[in-house]
Amino acid sequence: MRTGGGFSLLRWFGIIAKEFIQLRRDRLTFGMIIGVPVIQLILFGYAINTDPKRLPTAVIAADAGPYSRSLIAALQNSGYFEITRQIASAAEGEALLAHGTVQFVITVPEGFERRLVRGERPVLLVEADATDPSAANNAIAAVSQLAQLALARELRGSLQELAPSAPPVDLRVHRRYNPEGVSAYNIVPGLLGTILTMTMVMMTGLAVTRERERGTFEQLLATPALPIEVMTGKIIPYILIGLIQVSLILGCALLLFDVPLQGSVLLLYACIVLFIAANLSLGITFSSIARNQLQALQMTIFFFLPSILLSGFMFPFRGMPDWAQWIGSLLPLTHFLVLVRGIMLKGNGIAELWPQVWPILAFLISVTLVGLRFYRRTLD
Repeated sequence: MRTGGGFSLLRWFGIIAKEFIQLRRDRLTFGMIIGVPVIQLILFGYAINTDPKRLPTAVIAADAGPYSRSLIAALQNSGYFEITRQIASAAEGEALLAHGTVQFVITVPEGFERRLVRGERPVLLVEADATDPSAANNAIAAVSQLAQLALARELRGSLQELAPSAPPVDLRVHRRYNPEGVSAYNIVPGLLGTILTMTMVMMTGLAVTRERERGTFEQLLATPALPIEVMTGKIIPYILIGLIQVSLILGCALLLFDVPLQGSVLLLYACIVLFIAANLSLGITFSSIARNQLQALQMTIFFFLPSILLSGFMFPFRGMPDWAQWIGSLLPLTHFLVLVRGIMLKGNGIAELWPQVWPILAFLISVTLVGLRFYRRTLD
């Protein structure tokens, strides 16, 4: 069994067998080997969609004639627009866009049918929430063609001469909050959340496991410190580190990329502190569950992968199927992206932000309770 140079096949096969046995005992590593490819395949195959459909749309139909109804029906049937609300005023549409409740507000003005019959090309106003340009671009591009095709069916008989001429309506698209569709306005605030998620969870995820491997964890166990004291004591320094990261990213966003900051800086930092605390609590929980730093790192990767794919950072959130949106709504990054974009691009206040604040707060409380449950008061 021995070859030249002292190489032993018996020893070699023994080492291979030992590694397989160790992998079998390390269930978390084995789970990563199987789980990561499966998760990536499912997410990219089923959940990711770069051409979102069924985007929530509010309609102001000041003219309820047959031409208006035909146009609205064509928008609904296109698959891009899902008419979820019939509203009465522009102020109500403004509030819905600010809250992120709808992606579009379409206004059919009073006298639309009369002007259309006269060949005066009435205005059709489409207001879009362009904080995420990729979510709205395809739908906006489809509106003009949809309007022309839908009204062409109605322009018959004496109105036939209007059909082949210029487009029957004057389509005006207002890209709210990002008129020029600058991708940096969407990407840079999103990077703020993804960077914090990666660094905060990873750093604290290694905190307790590092002490356990170095033996300093025994000193913590010998003290009368309560679990909540240990967890919060480890979190506070990293909150300060996270705020330094945030200030650096925001400075670059404002100076290098000209990203606007329409809302309150204090409100922005308050939301950031809450988000940092949620991620740090998760990291501490991982470190309490994991047996070593490798397992804590694996847990971090396992959490970060769906966070970056299902939060709306890389792909439009509303383009995902319902089950993927449900999973994404459990992740704090999903809500934080809405918060930071709302403050920076829309100038949102606490009333508009609260629907996204409470899920992060609930995540923080839930994860902290789990971490306290798994915190070990003994080395066993």
